Parts: sequence; structure tokens; C-alpha cells
Amino acid sequence: MTLATGTELATAANEHLANISNTLIYSAMAVYTLAFFAYIAEWLFGSRSKVARTAAALTTKAEKTKSAPAVTVKTAGGTAVLERPKVVVRSSAGSRDVPDGPGAHGGDEQGDLYGRIAISLTVLAFLVHLCGVIARAASVERAPWGNMYEFNITFSTVAVGVYLTLLALKKNVRWLGLFLVTTVLLDLGIAVTVLYTASDQLVPALHSYWLYIHVSTAILCGAVFYVGAAGTLLYLFKDSYETKLENGGTPGRFATSFLERMPASSSLDKFAYRLNAAVFPLWTFTIIAGAIWAESAWGRYWGWDPKETWAFITWVAYACYLHARATAGWKGRKAAYLALIAFGCWLFNYYGVNIFVSGKHSYAGV
Repeated sequence: MTLATGTELATAANEHLANISNTLIYSAMAVYTLAFFAYIAEWLFGSRSKVARTAAALTTKAEKTKSAPAVTVKTAGGTAVLERPKVVVRSSAGSRDVPDGPGAHGGDEQGDLYGRIAISLTVLAFLVHLCGVIARAASVERAPWGNMYEFNITFSTVAVGVYLTLLALKKNVRWLGLFLVTTVLLDLGIAVTVLYTASDQLVPALHSYWLYIHVSTAILCGAVFYVGAAGTLLYLFKDSYETKLENGGTPGRFATSFLERMPASSSLDKFAYRLNAAVFPLWTFTIIAGAIWAESAWGRYWGWDPKETWAFITWVAYACYLHARATAGWKGRKAAYLALIAFGCWLFNYYGVNIFVSGKHSYAGV
């Protein structure tokens, strides 16, 4: 019987932690799947009886004035009749007043129960997911961002964290849960099948404290950009729905059932804009930090490497979007298309450059 050396023991321990990480990631996927079905139940079985129909909100102002009850105020010299004030959300186009829907559920106790179950399962899945990322990091005693598999599982963790943080801040974003969990499951499915890479050490160029600064901010920015893009995409659907109703059209039954419970298109537009505007300075810092790291690792701040180039293209695209919103007054669909183009640039920088383009940042491991 021979005794294992210290190196062999360390290797075995690392493999053990890597296997634990894999198990936790698969477990998180299972819980996310349960959350997915809970969100489906929330949308399907929540009563719509208390939903304020968007069609009713798109009636003419004359009809609103005619039907709105008046407020009578008695004074010493007579009686004054005042119009009752209405609280509405002005759409981005400025031509219609549309109130926010009640969110993912129809406002009844059954729908709310399914929604709370879905959120609880999402929190549980997030914690298991986070433990899987931590175990992966512990298996090699470094940040878990050395290849595309590790970047994927970390990115999806942060995206869910952003969603739960917004909920914790009392933001009504439960309507985003189904879309978020669905795409996170797809992302993890790609990670564990196509992008999976065995736990291993970093290439020499990545041995730097800038890894923790540059890559962590890139992941956080990407997660916020993703949530903003989800809001933008849903805005386009809701705006088309409201426009069709305003023009006297009749949307399909599925569109009516789903979209009438979403926030107003103007609310979705503002939601996406505020997220993109808030994280844009951090994306600027990410590019600057990457340039500083490049000088330390390769002796130059900027070399037009494909990853550097597409990071800059992404920055320009988001800068154009924010500039158009702030100066040209672009809101609504034109701004939404710009935002989606910008996020498409980020996605290509995330997947395309790492997998299909050769360069100094080719660390996909697939």
C-alpha cells in the first residue's frame, strides 16, 4: 500500500470540489425549472377579473371626462364643481394615457400565491447556483472566470441577483421572472453541454489582481444590460399591443392575456433606460481597467484586439442610445432598437469573440 503525495491529495481535493460544483449547478437548474413552472402557474391561473383592461384605458379623453364623477364643493356663496383628478402614466409617444397593469398575476390571492412560490424557488435556486460558482472557484483557488463555462455560470448568477435585488428594493419587476428564469435555464444548459471545461489553472496572462477588478465589473455590467434588454424587448411587444388597441384592432387572445398584465409601455421604456444609464459609467470603467491590465500583461494599453474592439463598439452603441435619449429626444421604438443593437454588440463580444475569433482574449476553452 502506497501513500499519496501532497500533490496528489491536492489534485483529488480539487476534483472533489469541481464535482460538487457540477452537482450544485445541476441542482440549481432543477430548482430553476420548478420556479419556471411556478411562474407559468402564476400567469395561467391568476384570475384576470380584477385587471384594468388596457383597452378601457385607451378610450378618448372626451369619454373619460364624460364618465368621470365630479367633485362638488360647497362654499358660502354657492357651489363649485371640480373635475376629479386622474393619475395616469403618460406613454412615450405622448398620444395616449395608459395605466400600469397589476404585474404578472391578476391581482387575486391565487395568482399572488403562485407568484410568491415562484420567487421563493428563484431565491433557493440562486443560493444553490451561487454555491456552485463558489465551489468551482475553490476547486482551483482562483476567481471562476478563466473560461467561457465559468463566465457563463457566474454571469447567470449575477443576472438573477440583479433581479432579486430589484425585488428587494420594492421594485415591481415580478413580471420579469418568467422571462429571466427561462433564459437562465437556456444559458446554463449551453454552459453544461457546449461550453463545459474541466477545472484547470489560468493561463499566465490572467494571473493578476486586475482579473478580479476588470472581469467582475464586466460580468455585472453584462447582467444589468441583459435585464435592461429584457425590459426593452417586452416594451416593443407592449407598445405594439397598445397601438393596435388604440387603432381599434383586436389583439389575439394570448397577447391579450399576457400583455394586459404587463406594465405600461412607457413604464417598460423608462425601466430599461434607467438601468442602461445607471450601468454605463461602470462599463466605461471596465474598458479603462482592461486597458490598464493590458499594459501590465502585454506592454500596451490598446492593440485593437477583437475583444477590445468589440468592447469599444459596445460602448459606442450604448453611448449613442443614451445620447439620443438625452439630446435628440428619442424615446419609444427608435430608442428601443438602438438599445437592442447595443446589447447585440455586447452579446457578440461575450460569445462570438471568445468562440469564433482568435486573439489574445481567446480563453473560451471550447
